[in-house]
Amino acid sequence: MGAFIEAEKVCKTYRVGKIEVRALRGISFTVRRGEFVSVVGPSGSGKSTLFYVLGGLTRAGSGRIVIDGDDLSQLSDVQLTDMRKHKIGFVFQRFNLLPTLDACSNILIAQDIAGRHGNSDHAYFQKITGMLGLSNRLHHRPSELSGGEQQRVALARALINKPAIVLADEPTGNLDSYNSHVVLTMLRQTNQELGQTSILRGNPMSRVIAPGWATI
Repeated sequence: MGAFIEAEKVCKTYRVGKIEVRALRGISFTVRRGEFVSVVGPSGSGKSTLFYVLGGLTRAGSGRIVIDGDDLSQLSDVQLTDMRKHKIGFVFQRFNLLPTLDACSNILIAQDIAGRHGNSDHAYFQKITGMLGLSNRLHHRPSELSGGEQQRVALARALINKPAIVLADEPTGNLDSYNSHVVLTMLRQTNQELGQTSILRGNPMSRVIAPGWATI
C-alpha cells in the first residue's frame, strides 16, 4: 500500500521579534492509508507545528506535504479550507468549543461547516456520544462541563463527519486513566471501522499506553 500522507524535508521557521525559531527542520515521513500513528517527543520539539502544517492551518516554509495525491503547497487557501472541511477531523489541545452552544450543537456544527446540515447520521451520533459518556451532557454548555468532558465533546466533533484523517493534539491530556482508555478505544475503533488515518500527538509514554501504534 502506497503513502497516503507524505512529508518530504519539511521546514517551518517562526520569527519572534528578532529571533528565528526553527520549529521543523527537514522532517520526512510517510503514513499509509488507515494507519494509526502517534507522534512523540519532548515539549518544544515541533509536534504541534507539524499538526498545523499537516492540517493546512499553516503553510510549511519549505519542503512538501502530499495528502491523498494533493501537494498542499500547490493548493490555494480556498482549496485548503475545502480539504479541511471534508477530509480532516481536528481535536485541538484547547478544545475550541463555542461557549454559547451546548455540547450537542458544538458537535453538529462540524456538519454545518461541511455543508451537511440536515444529513446527520443519528445512529452514529448516538454511538459516539454514548461511547464517550456524553449522552447525559449534550444540553450543557462548555462552562458547565469539566475539562475532560469538553475534551470528549471536541473528539466527537472531530469524528462526526467520518473524516478520512483524524489529527488529535494530545486527546487524553485532560483525562483520567479511565477516560483516556475510553478515548483511545474510540479512536482505535473508528480507525478500524472507517479506515481512518489517525495521527495523535502525545508524549513518550504513548508507546506504553497504546502498544502497537506506529510512532514517529
